[in-house]
Amino acid sequence: MRAPRPVPTVVLRALALLATLLVPLLAPVPSRAADAAADVVAIAAAIEETGAETRLVLTLSAPVEPRVFAIDRPERIVLDLPKVNFQIPAEEGARSGGLVASMRWGLFAADRARVVIALAGPATVTDVAVTARDDGAHLLTLSLAAVGAEVFAARVAADAGAFRTASLRPAIAPDPAPADTRPTIVIDPGHGGIDPGAIAAGGVEEADIVLAFALRLRERLSESGRFRVLMTRETDVFVPLTERVGFARRAQADLFVSIHADSISSAPQVSGLTVYTNSDEASDRESATLAERENSADALAGIETREARDEVADILRDLAARETRGYSHVFATTLVEGMGGVARLNKNPHRQAGFVVLRAHDVPSVLVELGYLSSRRDIALLTSEAWKDGATAAMTASIDRFFAPRLGDRADAAAVSP
Repeated sequence: MRAPRPVPTVVLRALALLATLLVPLLAPVPSRAADAAADVVAIAAAIEETGAETRLVLTLSAPVEPRVFAIDRPERIVLDLPKVNFQIPAEEGARSGGLVASMRWGLFAADRARVVIALAGPATVTDVAVTARDDGAHLLTLSLAAVGAEVFAARVAADAGAFRTASLRPAIAPDPAPADTRPTIVIDPGHGGIDPGAIAAGGVEEADIVLAFALRLRERLSESGRFRVLMTRETDVFVPLTERVGFARRAQADLFVSIHADSISSAPQVSGLTVYTNSDEASDRESATLAERENSADALAGIETREARDEVADILRDLAARETRGYSHVFATTLVEGMGGVARLNKNPHRQAGFVVLRAHDVPSVLVELGYLSSRRDIALLTSEAWKDGATAAMTASIDRFFAPRLGDRADAAAVSP
């Protein structure tokens, strides 16, 4: 395929200088485009084809020390970097050329970034170099050459141990609150970091939309004083699926709400808010497709989803899961009823599918699709401040109703020690 046209040198120089000057001055906001806490800024990515070789060139504001790994199923090259603020729209990752089929980039952990390169065929990295330009920018150039399947497999095997170590992440742990008897709500903004989620026309990214909504919801729930509210992520960072579940279980959560705004290009007629609960069998084909895609998030970031084994006996776990599933359905019904007055509901607003993030056997859990980025009408709502205000208020009221039997009319419900 034809390589994309290179950005004019004068533009790159101006961007590099501007990024270097502005990064220390910007305040962090919940957006992929402005996580300015990073010291290094990536301002451009280009694919160059030179004979049999393909080069990926990242333009950075400062030098970095990269680490490179080959992984399979499917064939990919992983480039690990220190913390980098990617000022490159995620939708540009769909570019392809030579041995590069597509790319994705973003924070893999709070202090690390990752670039995952999907290969068009088996390839090996022949060189990785970081060079300085006269304008102060630095070019990270990764060179690829085609190899046979056996050579690629040998490279994967050689990198396996180091890659497993590089992919280890500290578990996110909730702050202890032994004196807090309020119900604990865990809000889970889907995607983040290297996983932007669905990307709508115009570059609107699911990870941004759901984080902004989740932060607003946390604010409303906290204002009520009746709940202890935690989030699996508060910034644009990647969190593995099972780690989200583990966080809720370690927090002894009373309710887990995963927020999403996906896209179903094969079914653009699907629109409106939908609440999902966990089930081994999906309620319909669209739900099964959606769950399969959501469950692949870890693989797209270059790691395997590993569901932790429970320490309790299987029979006890199954009994707990059955009871938990009942509570999940009750909350899903309550939420659908509560959101009906402020949100466009899907024609079938309560659906079921086998989402990994809903598999905690002892935490009632739902996944809320606020809308679908494949629907223009939904995008208009999801990006509306007025709609977010109304939707978060309705969701807070639904959570209040769900916990009403537990909270009762206690006047001191809002005065428990945090």
